[in-house]
Amino acid sequence: MPELSDVTRGRLVHGGDYNPEQWPEEVWPADARLMREAGITLVNVGVFAWGRLEPSPGSFDFGWLDRVLDLLHDNGIAVGLATPTASPPPWMSVRHPDALMVTDRGVRMSHGSRNHFCPSSPVYRRHAVRIVTELARRYGSHPALALWHVNNEYCEVCFCDGTAAHFRRWLAAKYATLEALNDAWATAFWSQHHGQWEEVVPPRAAPYLRNPTQVLDFRRFCSDALLECFHAERAVLREITPDVPVTTNFMGLHAPLDYWRAAAGQDFVSHDWYPDFEDPSSHVDSALSFDLMRGLGRGPWLLMEQSPSAARGPRRPPGQLRAQSMQAVARGADGICYFQWRASRAGAEKFHSGVVPHRGPESRVFREVAALGEDLAALSGVVGAPVPARVAILVDWDTWWAVGDEHVPARISLLGRLRDFYAPLWRLGVVADFVRPSDDLSGYRLVLAPNLYLLTDAAATSIRSCVEGGGTFVLGFFSGVVDENDHVRLGGSPALLLDVMGVCVSEFLPQSGTLTCSSDLLGPFTADFWADDLEVTTASVVAEVAEGELAGMPVVLRNAFGGGTAWYVATRPSAEAMRALLAHVASSAGIELSPQPEGVEVVRRGDHLFLLNHRTEPAEVAVDGTRTDLLTGERVSGKAFLPRYGVRVLRTG
Repeated sequence: MPELSDVTRGRLVHGGDYNPEQWPEEVWPADARLMREAGITLVNVGVFAWGRLEPSPGSFDFGWLDRVLDLLHDNGIAVGLATPTASPPPWMSVRHPDALMVTDRGVRMSHGSRNHFCPSSPVYRRHAVRIVTELARRYGSHPALALWHVNNEYCEVCFCDGTAAHFRRWLAAKYATLEALNDAWATAFWSQHHGQWEEVVPPRAAPYLRNPTQVLDFRRFCSDALLECFHAERAVLREITPDVPVTTNFMGLHAPLDYWRAAAGQDFVSHDWYPDFEDPSSHVDSALSFDLMRGLGRGPWLLMEQSPSAARGPRRPPGQLRAQSMQAVARGADGICYFQWRASRAGAEKFHSGVVPHRGPESRVFREVAALGEDLAALSGVVGAPVPARVAILVDWDTWWAVGDEHVPARISLLGRLRDFYAPLWRLGVVADFVRPSDDLSGYRLVLAPNLYLLTDAAATSIRSCVEGGGTFVLGFFSGVVDENDHVRLGGSPALLLDVMGVCVSEFLPQSGTLTCSSDLLGPFTADFWADDLEVTTASVVAEVAEGELAGMPVVLRNAFGGGTAWYVATRPSAEAMRALLAHVASSAGIELSPQPEGVEVVRRGDHLFLLNHRTEPAEVAVDGTRTDLLTGERVSGKAFLPRYGVRVLRTG
């Protein structure tokens, strides 16, 4: 099967989205020359070009694209050819309005933006497959073609009648009978019993809380509907161009579809990442997203999009592009790309930055990108190298969707819970893999589950095996509460893991204020958001509420089980307390800690050591032995100086 190494060919990819259809043809040769100047090795072409490629139904205009690919190939630049199916042209919505997306309130969207199609529309799917087939037949053997970039940022959700019919077919395949569906959806509640399949609809706008299982199943269905669209396009590409890798771009830390399932159908994972430049700790979110992509792809991945400077808000601080890009490489990226090559002069994103800004190449942004191209060219030895990790973080899309629903005791953000666990690890210098809860966890010394509200039998078995086999497991509150149908597991939580955790929660106590807690291990600390009324069975209490109505209530517990140890965190400790807790837990599990000055990280990838300063102030990092900085050729011994947004890549072998 094709893979990312077929694209990298021994060097890190450096590229971006290129939209030549937005510019006069006389600009194209200058683009190719500037791409060479900036060290660009690959560009993605045609992402939103459907209207230019097929200006009317069945009438194709490929001449301009022929010339673009020929020009790029002549200049040594590879092409990621996009299937332009994220934005159908106006002729489709005018002739086939039923192919347009409808909101949960019954409002039909129009063309004039993007991503306005209904994923369930047979018309949309038929036309999408046709344009993909034409592209594959025409360019499948073109020497510039390096990869297929399918669609763009899948995220569409539709509530139209066509989607409702598709949803019913999906449900019939899942449940077989209405009796089984009624049972799974608990339709005896609020008189929701369905007597005929035609009565079943998507969870449209309602006067009050909607059926939680209906909502969850619809999220699953929407994910599968989008994946059906992806798989239909991929099938065409695989048949005509079996040796060309296929990918699609994920959207950071969003959850529009089940990325585990989506990643399984790709030859490698691609990622779009737009951090908040006003957030002083955005580099921690960046690291989280990069580690997630590495986990989804089970190895190297591609940073498909990032902004060279401003997206729609503040500009990227000078020097920060290099630090973030190298952070991605350190955490498994085998390519760094941008949206976009040349900043648009018109349209809704005309103020989104480009490698070539409106001013032209005589600019800071272009110089920074060109310098980064030189850095990436010096790091060919890192291509394909693994990022070692002995810690796993469990993440599950069913839980992501279900725990954030409006009916739970307190609206819980799974992303927020991931941050609560991930940020302390980052500050301790510990790299983590993201894995599915049902995966084999035996290769990890420490496994963290910030939240597993929806716990399946398979996931519980995997966790139990991990702890019995000598592993260390940390579980966050409101976990093991429901089954795969979002039905409460009776008998207390965390159900299926009561003996593993040594506790039984009988009542949830969301908190609006601050809890003052005490602990011999952690010292005094504060916590907030949550507490549990729980019974301690076999666990030992590590921390408890020190005062107030809940005084004496345990909030951190430890339990010996089999050959391992399980920890339960029944509240949200302060960042400092969570860091102290995870430092103790990780050290006890044999994990080496490597805390650095605030805003600085050190990451090992293969035999390369990446030193990254995300601060606006200089920093120093201790270095064992004498090593060579591959970016400067300098020999580094004892300490490495990192200027503002400074980067060093030291060879460790």
